[in-house]
Amino acid sequence: MLFSLLTFTSDLTSYMMNEEHQYMTPEDEWDRDLLLDPAWEKQQRKTFTAWCNSHLRKAGTQIENIEDDFRNGLKLMLLLEVISGERLPKPDKGKMRFHKIANVNKALDFICSKGVKLVSIGAEEIVDGNTKMTLGMIWTIILRFAIQDISVEETSAKEGLLLWCQRKTAPYRNVNVQNFHISWKDGLALCALIHRHRPDLIDYSKLKKDDPIGNLNTAFEVAEKYLDIPKMLDAEDIVNTPKPDEKAIMTYVSCFYHAFAGAEQAETAANRICKVLAVNQENEKLMEEYEKLASELLEWIRKTIPWLENRTAEHHMRAMQQKLEDFRDYRRIHKPPRVQEKCQLEINFNTLQTKLRLSNRPAFMPSEGKMVSDIANAWKGLEQVEKGYEEWLLTEIRRLERLDHLAEKFKQKSSLHQSWTSGKEELLSMKDYESASLMEIRALMRKHEAFESDLAAHQDRVEQIAAIAQELNNSSSSSSINLSGVNPYTKVKHLVPLRDQMLQEEVARQQANERLRRQFAAQANIIGPWIQTKMEEIGHVSVDIAGSLEEQMNNLKQYEQNIINYKSNIDKLEGDHQLSQESLIFDNKHTNYTMEHIRVGWEQLLTTIARTINEVENQILTRDAKGISQEQLNEFRASFNHFDRKRNGMMDPDDFRACLISMGYDLVSSLGEVEFARIMTLVDSNNTGVVTFQAFIDFMTRETAETDTADQVMASFKILASDKSYITVDELRRELPPEQAEYCISRMTRYTELHTTLEWTLAS
Repeated sequence: MLFSLLTFTSDLTSYMMNEEHQYMTPEDEWDRDLLLDPAWEKQQRKTFTAWCNSHLRKAGTQIENIEDDFRNGLKLMLLLEVISGERLPKPDKGKMRFHKIANVNKALDFICSKGVKLVSIGAEEIVDGNTKMTLGMIWTIILRFAIQDISVEETSAKEGLLLWCQRKTAPYRNVNVQNFHISWKDGLALCALIHRHRPDLIDYSKLKKDDPIGNLNTAFEVAEKYLDIPKMLDAEDIVNTPKPDEKAIMTYVSCFYHAFAGAEQAETAANRICKVLAVNQENEKLMEEYEKLASELLEWIRKTIPWLENRTAEHHMRAMQQKLEDFRDYRRIHKPPRVQEKCQLEINFNTLQTKLRLSNRPAFMPSEGKMVSDIANAWKGLEQVEKGYEEWLLTEIRRLERLDHLAEKFKQKSSLHQSWTSGKEELLSMKDYESASLMEIRALMRKHEAFESDLAAHQDRVEQIAAIAQELNNSSSSSSINLSGVNPYTKVKHLVPLRDQMLQEEVARQQANERLRRQFAAQANIIGPWIQTKMEEIGHVSVDIAGSLEEQMNNLKQYEQNIINYKSNIDKLEGDHQLSQESLIFDNKHTNYTMEHIRVGWEQLLTTIARTINEVENQILTRDAKGISQEQLNEFRASFNHFDRKRNGMMDPDDFRACLISMGYDLVSSLGEVEFARIMTLVDSNNTGVVTFQAFIDFMTRETAETDTADQVMASFKILASDKSYITVDELRRELPPEQAEYCISRMTRYTELHTTLEWTLAS
């Protein structure tokens, strides 16, 4: 399967002198060392000859004797053309000495044109077959064309090659590369270089340090057979020489560097791609988490609101108190995790947007209806319904409490009146007057008149009882209390406890309630100000420019831990609040803090500390990605704080405009409004009407981010694909870690020959 690539988006130290790049020739060094060691000369002749032939064979020729075969200058010029890829002047065809000198001079002039100033090497010495001069010249060519351009980090040439060898062989036992002579005598370093890049060619675990000749020959044979590196050294010569020739070793080792240059380039390309893919995968994970968390939170809000909107009253106090208990569980158990989720959602969103900005990626746009503002509006609606539900619960409980009180009052008065009316009907129905004398009748009449007077006195009591009954009937239409048709004179059957007992019980209840009020108030009056103080302290930390971001982070995390440790006080207050509600206490003159005030303040405190920590984390991300120094950051903070008139960590547009003008922005000309509007779209893309410090930093450093561009990533893919316009599944799986290879495969557009112009983009 093929995938479109276009659719997935120091010098030389001891060998160089001064800034004019004057190379020290072998003669200079030999003059310094008095005499070139014969063993070294032998090693150089063999190595340099093999090196020259590794290039000359590309032109279909070779040399046999290094000091003889370059004497006429022809093969020397050919060698330079092969290794440089450039054309030299046309050589002289004659065989006279001056023709040979002319050709050698053309070669030496070409070398000089590459920034090399030859010292003590003349054409005559080369034409005359001077071995030392010839070896010196070849070494100069090797330095310039095989070693000078080697660069690892900030080191180059010999030091760069040495550092490359050290890094590649560092993991291997018994290998410690410190130089280009004795560090290579046992052959393990060469075998390690090969194994590091081609572990299939050598079983390093079977090599023995006490078998240097075997190790060297293994390296020489494998390199020649599989890496196209000719044998340039002799194992016995290396082992038997106390200090092998440095130039010979360097020349041979440089061939490994160039042989593996493609692998090095591919490794660098793969690392760049992996870095980009890792950022992409992390960003995609944050996007997926945001979408998932937003969906779950909105679904929970959607299901919770109807429950809070239900205003169906229960018939009994116990049932309504159960509703209140359910609401208490909701407030203490079910809602707090959702508050944390909402806060985490905002943190994830802000972190994601920061990372996208730092990697020059477009801002994340959530699915429709799942913006942070959508969730904030849904949450606001939830809290409004929640507040109304609690108010309704308390109102209903008060109503049922009053109904219970009226019922008891009705029973009491009815019982008293029942006692008064007891026997009265029988008395009024008596016909004792029929057999009575006149005097007795007059006595009966006086007694009846007294009864009528007493009856009139009881009329007000009867009307009060009737009024209570009517209120009970009117107020209990949805309750189980139904007093219609009740005859206060005949239906009341039970007497209530004596009034003095009732009064004593009421006094005890009121005293207990007062103790609960004072107990709750004592804690609330401590917790409320503590929360407010912590909020103010966090605000001060977030705008303090005295310390580094790391110091601010440590302070904030300490505050966060202190806040978390304080949670037990909130829980205790919740317990006292529950006791108050169970005792039907709904007022408290000893404090201005309600439990709802404390809850809201606590949630805001947790949210604020989490947001503030996240803001500092994002500032650290920005600082590290854009290379902002602490001094620059302090300057940004000082400027921001100066124009943060309200001291709330945000600038309104007018203050931000004044800040920009103070920094030299021309916003007062005719085009000033247009320019300022453009800038505001950058710093306030969500139209919040304010500019945060993070947005301010992003704006001030918007062009300094060091990120991999699309062209760089594209070039890296082209390297892995050997410059093809497509890349295969096998190539992706070979060059990239499994997870990232499959990530690419799942997102890259399949290559077809129908494409004439292909594009590549990452699928996120």
